[in-house]
Amino acid sequence: MILPEDRWWAAEPKWRAAEEYGFDHAWTYDHLGWRSLVEGPWFNAVPTLAAAAMVTSTIGLGTFVASPNFRHPVPFAREAITLDDLSDGRLILGVGAGGLGYDAEVLGAPALSAAQRAERYVEFVEALDGLLRTDGFDYSGTYYSAVGARNLPGCVRRPRSPLFLAANGPRMIEFAARTGDGWITTGAPREGRTQDEWWRGVAEVAARFDEAAAEAGRERVTRCLSLDAAPVYSLSSRETFSDAVGRAAELGFTDVVVHWPRSGDPYQGKETVLEDIAADLLPSVQGRNGGGTSAD
Repeated sequence: MILPEDRWWAAEPKWRAAEEYGFDHAWTYDHLGWRSLVEGPWFNAVPTLAAAAMVTSTIGLGTFVASPNFRHPVPFAREAITLDDLSDGRLILGVGAGGLGYDAEVLGAPALSAAQRAERYVEFVEALDGLLRTDGFDYSGTYYSAVGARNLPGCVRRPRSPLFLAANGPRMIEFAARTGDGWITTGAPREGRTQDEWWRGVAEVAARFDEAAAEAGRERVTRCLSLDAAPVYSLSSRETFSDAVGRAAELGFTDVVVHWPRSGDPYQGKETVLEDIAADLLPSVQGRNGGGTSAD
């Protein structure tokens, strides 16, 4: 995860390095402003990924995660098709329900309840799926509509770029297990929890997803865990990283995401630790988890 906060002269080397280090995918946040960093520099996810596509050639590139708070599926589908083309089929579309905070408030729209955000999320995914697959697509919902929306030339990767759906609660986990090419989770909230308590929460949501996927008859769904939702930063040391990856693998996760070290909170760390992990531990991690970013 590379936060979109640096001017491109500083950000470009990170995207190049992520590929050179051998990571399977590199992501950026899709926000208009994010948490404690809302007062600082912040760039848009779509042009950031377009620029990243131009300086890389093999690594998967993704949104973590696209937000319905300020996006409509019709123009976003066009942006996604463009990113997919620029990256020659390497785009991974992480999509979420849209959280609270700055993104939900800056446009001045009335606040939505959790149930309403879940309903909007389902519509966003349904519409985006159809728009990426079908030229001349129609959709009619409470939150979104499309009338004869065109999508030519379509995605390089057929039938479309993979959709990785973010979900932590029971209803959305069931939806992700039934619908998504991949599942993204941050596990249980970390506030007031120890590291071990957070991992117990992750185990609970992982078991819930496994059960939902089995009920839907889907065995091969990519399972992606954000390690830095935990109380302890995953790249604080190589031992912390190795332990976290091992725990994630035991719970059935195929992929993990870590944040590029920053000079201050959040994700404060040293790039030398990242370099050490990439050189010595990353090959064994990929062998253990399989780098499961392909869509079934």
